[in-house]
Amino acid sequence: MCLGQIGNLLPHVALSANLAQHLMPAWGLSAAEGGLMASGYAFGYMLAVPVLTTLTDRIDARLVLVCGSVVSGLATIAFGVFAHGFWSGTAIWALAGLGFAGAYMPGLKALTDRLPAGDTSRALTLYTSSFSLGVGLSFLAAQVIADGWGWRWAFVLTGAGPVAMVIACFLMDARRPEPKQGRLLDFKPVFANREALGYILGYGAHCFELYGIRTWLVGFWTFVIAHQGAPAWLSPVMVSFVFAILSMPASILGNEAALKFGRHRAITAVMIASAAVALLLGANVSAPAWLLALLLLAYGLTVPADSGALTAGMSAAATREHRGATMALHSTVGFGLSAAGAWGTGLALDHAGGPQTATGWLLVFVVLAVGISIGPLVLLWASAAERKAGAVAK
Repeated sequence: MCLGQIGNLLPHVALSANLAQHLMPAWGLSAAEGGLMASGYAFGYMLAVPVLTTLTDRIDARLVLVCGSVVSGLATIAFGVFAHGFWSGTAIWALAGLGFAGAYMPGLKALTDRLPAGDTSRALTLYTSSFSLGVGLSFLAAQVIADGWGWRWAFVLTGAGPVAMVIACFLMDARRPEPKQGRLLDFKPVFANREALGYILGYGAHCFELYGIRTWLVGFWTFVIAHQGAPAWLSPVMVSFVFAILSMPASILGNEAALKFGRHRAITAVMIASAAVALLLGANVSAPAWLLALLLLAYGLTVPADSGALTAGMSAAATREHRGATMALHSTVGFGLSAAGAWGTGLALDHAGGPQTATGWLLVFVVLAVGISIGPLVLLWASAAERKAGAVAK
């Protein structure tokens, strides 16, 4: 499943990896338009995931996973062949996101349905952290292919990656969930589950920050090279690849810390640290490249370190009969705020002078810091609600 997910993620940041260097200049896009086009992926995902993930409470999640993987791959190839501007690019990329809605959380549900009873936290964290390895390879492949054969080939070739998940699905045993009555989209029990809701909203803050930095990471480092210079080996390809790859060990270690010190405490510490690093990056955008590389290295560790713990916490807090619906809301909130992160940082960049100005990048990192700072507040709210409910029960 982890290898299949890495294949599914090869197209994931093909647009972000080529946005600042290729697509914006070719189509004359502003940063806000570029950010909105990138957020189309998250928006398409957000629209489809409530239905597709909740559907896994009724049919084998493997079937949804196969269909979503195929749509994601074909839409990515279509972007490389047919996209010729903002509107066509946004529409096709939203279709790719819609396909991925059938590929990520349904994949998590297919995995949990096949795991033995007991604590599945480490297995889920391995699956969610392999997301980062897939994104790192997506950054690497999309930029290397674009530099060698043009950005269109970057989409066409990475679009073949989801074949790996299709193969993985055919190797799985069939697993039909227990028959369930009632409405398909019934989120009332999920909203009543304050513990799960705290993790879901915290995941939204995490996704806002994560998608915001991923959308503009290559653009930011291009700015650094243009204004401060950097050694040849510190290229946008290398920086974005290392930044993404760090997410895998960071997510695993973050979950281990959550198991040892408590989920809320560990997640809150990581989020506060991430906000602090973002503010340091914003305050030092004109510093030497080596210092910015070190700060990005630290940011590459803090941004994803809460991901596995948030998803594992949500899954543990979900009731078995509503796990698909809980995962659906988790993903809807997460990718809805991912879209807000990509577009919001693009708006901030334009408002403060554009991608060639230090003030533009300062405001981007301030926006990211504010976004992740909401996470500890919603976790505190969930904890307070749980304590109150416990006191009433006693």
